Amino acid sequence: MLILDHAKSAGEKIRISGGGRCNFTNLHAAPENFLSGNKHFAKSALRRYTQHDFIAMVDAHGIAWHEKTLGQLFCDGSAKQIVAMLVNGIEDAGGSIKLGCNVHAIERPDEFTVATDQGKFRGRSLVVATGGKSIPKMGATGFGYDVARQFGLTVTPIRPALVPLTFGDADRDAFGAMAGLSIDANVTASSARFREGLLFTHRGLSGPSILQVSSYWREGDRISVDVLPATDAFEVLRTARQTAGRQTVRTALGSVLPKRLAAHLAPQDGNIADLNDAALRAIADQLHGWSLTPSGSEGYRTAEVTLGGVDTDGLDSRTMAAKSVPDLYFIGEVVDVTGWLGGYNFQWAWSSGWAAAQAIASD
Repeated sequence: MLILDHAKSAGEKIRISGGGRCNFTNLHAAPENFLSGNKHFAKSALRRYTQHDFIAMVDAHGIAWHEKTLGQLFCDGSAKQIVAMLVNGIEDAGGSIKLGCNVHAIERPDEFTVATDQGKFRGRSLVVATGGKSIPKMGATGFGYDVARQFGLTVTPIRPALVPLTFGDADRDAFGAMAGLSIDANVTASSARFREGLLFTHRGLSGPSILQVSSYWREGDRISVDVLPATDAFEVLRTARQTAGRQTVRTALGSVLPKRLAAHLAPQDGNIADLNDAALRAIADQLHGWSLTPSGSEGYRTAEVTLGGVDTDGLDSRTMAAKSVPDLYFIGEVVDVTGWLGGYNFQWAWSSGWAAAQAIASD
């Protein structure tokens, strides 16, 4: 087994993930946590190599870990422990890694021949595990998609996912004034809703809830933000009217929201005592359903993953093998399977990689 990697160090995306502690899987990983043109495709691999199988390997190597939130598992120490575990596993299996190795061409007269700047390498099987285009500063490219097309496979449209959303001038100026604020929010895009943190930035909106819905959002669509998901805004306002009617709505909301956000969402003038129930209800509805239209996203530069990829119609879901090209496999992010934020995409990498390895070993 030989792994060719154009990076200077192995597992760089693993190393930087989770703030350097690697969110290596999720306790709740299941097919419903993944997007794909075929919602059933990931079932086989995820069922046969689960998050618990990977956790068992982590435990066997003495790597301490903890659950942060929502089933997300992180190393207590460094993500380098996960990288070392995987690299040592390759070496223990008799394999090796060539780093800084750039592939120039791939041919298949009978077996695969891979021409690189470090020579030519031949093998009966070829596994494409190149990831997507996200985080280009780490060397990410669309090379894996080019390989798929070379061998006649279809690549579905790709775009950045798990990425901050950007906005037009008016919203961006307002959000810039609130940059750094983080709130608990329910954010909805299309049919997906996520309740997690939301962060205001100088470019627009970020935070886990925004990253999650970015995978479902499409250009021109609106998103809806509930800035008080655990609070009945109408009751807050009605109580404030009864107990301190001479204050403004903005002041009343300042008790449950950051003051800068309350100032942006609340009316400018007037005592809350002067507002009837209908007016308070309208303000509450705005707080629970703040409608916004992003202008775009921050793109591959900050996207955690790439949505879309090698069309699953051309792959065997049990083995990850190309149906039309014997002994050619595609695994991980390069495939049209994209997980939620929180360790799901790593689990897909482990599960799909295991499925391909089992197929090759039994061949």
